[in-house]
Amino acid sequence: MVEKLIVQIEQEMINLLDNMQMEALNKVLLKNLQGLAFTDEANNKNLESEETDYCNIFICAKQVEGCSEKSLKYYKSTIENMLKTLNKPVKHIITGDLRGYLAEYHKRSDCSKVTIDNIRRILSTFFSWLEDENYILKSPVRRIHKIRTGKIVKEIYTDENLEIMRDNCKEIRDLAIIDLLNSTGMRVGELVKLNIDDIDFNERECIVEGKGDKQRRVYFDARTKIHLKNYLNSRVDDNKALFVSLIEPYNRLNISGVEIRMRELGRRLNINRVHPHKFRRTLATRAIDKGMPIEQVQQLLGHQKIDTTLQYAMVNQNNVKNSHRKYIG
Repeated sequence: MVEKLIVQIEQEMINLLDNMQMEALNKVLLKNLQGLAFTDEANNKNLESEETDYCNIFICAKQVEGCSEKSLKYYKSTIENMLKTLNKPVKHIITGDLRGYLAEYHKRSDCSKVTIDNIRRILSTFFSWLEDENYILKSPVRRIHKIRTGKIVKEIYTDENLEIMRDNCKEIRDLAIIDLLNSTGMRVGELVKLNIDDIDFNERECIVEGKGDKQRRVYFDARTKIHLKNYLNSRVDDNKALFVSLIEPYNRLNISGVEIRMRELGRRLNINRVHPHKFRRTLATRAIDKGMPIEQVQQLLGHQKIDTTLQYAMVNQNNVKNSHRKYIG
């Protein structure tokens, strides 16, 4: 209890004292409080609510910064689970506590290293924010480095895959969805938000709303324009949504509806892992292979950091093989 009290006092004095004064304060506290016993039932009762307050204030800060609701929920659940498991005041959590927590979580849940590194990254963001806001002296995650996850080469659609899917679409709506995803590289969440009025057929472009409510312009090809127009001309509803369900009351299509439809198509045609996001990866890879500058690909995909775009640049690039044959082999 004495050690915790000393840490608490030092944390509260950090903004008022320099390093030499903090060291002197530590010696005085150790000398005068060593051997004393304290009981503070009120503090124990308020501990849980105090730690929850730290989490809530952090979530509010990230909300102001423009994080999506999905990200906020992930942050909140990750942090609250850590606090509940460790059952310690935020100011008393040390690096060893978090290393142990991550190791135990990995063992207990049998999840991937990518998941563990995502948790580490969120906890690092949380404690770094606490440090920046002067709630704690130093982030305990500083010495927990990025977890090596290994690099997996993810599949993209071949030209044959795309043509087979187009030829075997039973619904003109699904054909329009495939072409729009393939030619724009938009996220499926962006696709289902689109309204008919958002489409500029003359310029073959539309504005989508991405993560953090950020808007960007994307472009589609002539084939997509034709299939979109054919689909819209076949509609008998008055819903403003670009894509709707096939049966009454013709509600706006949601993300899971698109994903289920794509999976069913893939199983029927024996194409491996048919998923909306795979169209996005395919477009990025194709664009980079054909020489599009990485900054333009970043703009097209709506990535905030170019590092995210570079991950797509390492997927099955045929130009690497061709360059090897040209310059080396």
